[in-house]
Amino acid sequence: MRVVLAQPRGFCAGVERAIEIVERALEKYGPPIYVRHEIVHNRHVVERLRAKGAHFVDELAEIPPGGVTIFSAHGVASAVEDEAEDRDLPVIDATCPLVSKVHSEGQRYANQGREIVLIGHAGHPEIEGTMGRINGKVHLISKAEEVANLKVGDPNKLAYITQTTLSVDDTKAVIDALRVRFPAIVGPDTKDICYATQNRQRAARELALQVDVVLVVGAANSSNSNRLREIAAEQGVPAYLIADGDALDPAWLEGARAVGITAGASAPEDLVQKVIDRIAKIEKVELETLPGITENVRFRMPAKLADPVE
Repeated sequence: MRVVLAQPRGFCAGVERAIEIVERALEKYGPPIYVRHEIVHNRHVVERLRAKGAHFVDELAEIPPGGVTIFSAHGVASAVEDEAEDRDLPVIDATCPLVSKVHSEGQRYANQGREIVLIGHAGHPEIEGTMGRINGKVHLISKAEEVANLKVGDPNKLAYITQTTLSVDDTKAVIDALRVRFPAIVGPDTKDICYATQNRQRAARELALQVDVVLVVGAANSSNSNRLREIAAEQGVPAYLIADGDALDPAWLEGARAVGITAGASAPEDLVQKVIDRIAKIEKVELETLPGITENVRFRMPAKLADPVE
């Protein structure tokens, strides 16, 4: 069985930074450390950090007075930040810098008196955080068809921003529809789109063209992992989202001569290896990696954790 790996795949710089923030905080302050929501959308990552002493909570009310508090990579609304300040909780913000950039862009547009059209998925923690950080009117849409029903105050005072786990390709149809209906709308340059999302989707598309079936390693609640599976399926090959090697159904590989593997931005590489090991128990594996972009992006640590931990 040819097993072909996408490049790039797995952890992005924002996820690596968020996980390292929790690990450094545990070393510096000792357990328990309290993390609001999952630090990233991956059960294996969360369980490993929980075993080291991280406590994951849904609301700040669950954190005892003085508990070291970390905000997840998805970002939080201003009200959450204010609540933490009111309770005098020591906070370390693990929000991905690219998410923070979207927050800043949205508020900059709002300060210009513009209503904001946010392209993203309702209920996603990043969307909840973004909508809760913009002091102004925000319209949330996810599909081009929704543009026709938008009711705005002034069509000449509009701006759009996007969820970071959506790529240029994901948002193109929506942005095109917005520009047709609202020619004066403004938005960020496409270079501001999350590089990791775009790179992984492009690699998944290329991978799907060269194999008979695609496996995407990632969590069911991971937006970017689900999108990778959809993109692979759009190329006409069976594609499955699997949490780990144990979730592999051998029936998926029947009749396949080549299987492609990629991984969402919050999936660690060892989970990919476990999927390969699982396939190797079914058939002898001939492993190869597609040429692709090598990412060397690194984001700075928050000031509280910037110095090497003793």
